[in-house]
Amino acid sequence: MSVLRRRVHTAPLEAPPLKVRRQVLSAGGARALVYSNGDADVEPNAFEHWYWREAGKVVGQAKGRGAALVFEEEGRRYVLRHYRRGGLIGKFNPDRYLWRGEAATRPLRELRLTMQLAAAGLPVPFAIGARVLRWGPFYRGDLITAMLADTRTLAQRLDEAEVSLRTWAQIGRCIRRFHDYGLYHADLNAHNILLRGDEEVYLIDFDRCRLRDPGLWRDANLARLYRSLTKLDDAREQRRFDGAQWQCLIAAWQ
Repeated sequence: MSVLRRRVHTAPLEAPPLKVRRQVLSAGGARALVYSNGDADVEPNAFEHWYWREAGKVVGQAKGRGAALVFEEEGRRYVLRHYRRGGLIGKFNPDRYLWRGEAATRPLRELRLTMQLAAAGLPVPFAIGARVLRWGPFYRGDLITAMLADTRTLAQRLDEAEVSLRTWAQIGRCIRRFHDYGLYHADLNAHNILLRGDEEVYLIDFDRCRLRDPGLWRDANLARLYRSLTKLDDAREQRRFDGAQWQCLIAAWQ
């Protein structure tokens, strides 16, 4: 039996119901809380990297902080991300977080928010499930999302070639849709924008993101993205990002 399967196979990946199923289990002395989208069954082993490696189903490793595993199950690809800390604290405490109550755990918050964004019709991955392992005052977490087929990050596309002004405009319109919904993206950068062809744009990675009333945070979001793009361009031998592309994005956003 598959450890991860969709219960309603006719439902589209982009429109999950706002229903989270919850299991409470024991795992190696820890209390395991396993959550799944109401349209998916997730067994505890699905969150273990060793399981997918032993099954020979690992097909890649996603870039970014921490270990994000790409695996294939029943003809579909998924991303399993383990929550890891960055910065100086991450050198001493790589993946433990202070327990402040179940509702405040990062995996559950991201799972629920991603499901809410999808239900609102925004272009995001399908959220499969999350796990929280609690030891006393600390917890560790994992999240599984469906991989968006035939997509590349904006950073990858810029490494390969120039991105058309039409696509920059599409990126601006996409970000504006999220901002109009009230989403503050805590890490809006070129690695968290996915492109499929020249027309389709998606946002990913909603850890620490939240919904807010309109405000200057939207300008701060855009400024963060601009810094990400200029930093990548400075490290690239051939420059592929300049004021013309940014103004195209901003004009479309406005």
